[in-house]
Amino acid sequence: MDYRNVSRRGFLGLFGAAAATTAGLSLAGCDDKETSSGGGDSSKKTKKVAMFLDGPVNDGGWGASCYGAMVDSAKQHGWETAYSESVAQADWVSTMQNYVDQGYDLIVAPGNQYTADVKQVAKDNPDAKFCIFNDEVSDVANIECTIPNTIQIGQLAGALAGLMSKTKSIGFIGGVELDTTKNKIKGYTEAAKKVDSSIQVTTAYAGSFSDAAKGKELASGMISTQNIDVMFGDASIVDTGAREALVAAGSDRYDIGQPGDITKDSPCIICSVVTDNVKMTNEVLDDVEAGKFGKKTVYGDLSNGGVAVGTYSDAVSADVKSQYEEIVKKISDGSFV
Repeated sequence: MDYRNVSRRGFLGLFGAAAATTAGLSLAGCDDKETSSGGGDSSKKTKKVAMFLDGPVNDGGWGASCYGAMVDSAKQHGWETAYSESVAQADWVSTMQNYVDQGYDLIVAPGNQYTADVKQVAKDNPDAKFCIFNDEVSDVANIECTIPNTIQIGQLAGALAGLMSKTKSIGFIGGVELDTTKNKIKGYTEAAKKVDSSIQVTTAYAGSFSDAAKGKELASGMISTQNIDVMFGDASIVDTGAREALVAAGSDRYDIGQPGDITKDSPCIICSVVTDNVKMTNEVLDDVEAGKFGKKTVYGDLSNGGVAVGTYSDAVSADVKSQYEEIVKKISDGSFV
């Protein structure tokens, strides 16, 4: 099962759940914090997990979801956590190596843009353990991965967009051209056109996951030139800018949120496509504790709850909801497109 090639970016409420103490770490080129997650048997050495990100942990999108998943999973397992945010690419290797040198039991990279550097550090430190979100790696013994079915994510958003659009014109904004984002675009487009073959889909890349102004610019352009009335994004902070444009354009312009259930975050969000990174991260930590870690990918999709539909806003009528939920069943069993 290859979800990267047939299939990237909340659980924001989780952030405060595990925060008990904070201390600075002497890691290079980033803002670093360590948090105790409590629990566990005091007679045993407490395990520690760390994550590094190229953006902030409160980006409102994929980074936030991944960080929240680590914190929540660590709390459930009685592990301590640490993170380094806004790490420059030149410092990815040294940041991971510092965590290795400090004895962390697991180091998490929340995206496939980090894969080459993770593999390098993993090969240099065969006794350390690494997890990459949103990728599949089978040739390095001390790496595990998690990946949601990004084709299903795109299809879930596209089907709802197709049902909700009145102008027959919908949009998608990605951060950068990752395989997982391309798969979401593919699923989004094919599902929308399955609902209504006359629907037009406009796509764009922001070249960033942190430029809200760019998101607003791109969305405003799509609204003014293509009259799009439903959008979906895969670009974290960029998505918040796109929502600003939708709200400014009027109450009949909508957005579909992801990767957490963020429907209440903006009046334009009509529903969310949820990726349960906690569920997948739990399995990785279980493997570390059981001594069977490595050469494994944990998959998430509609069948196992790794992917799900979130809360609807009042803008989604009972009739649309009923049609959509029948489509969701077909997406789950693979019979929709």
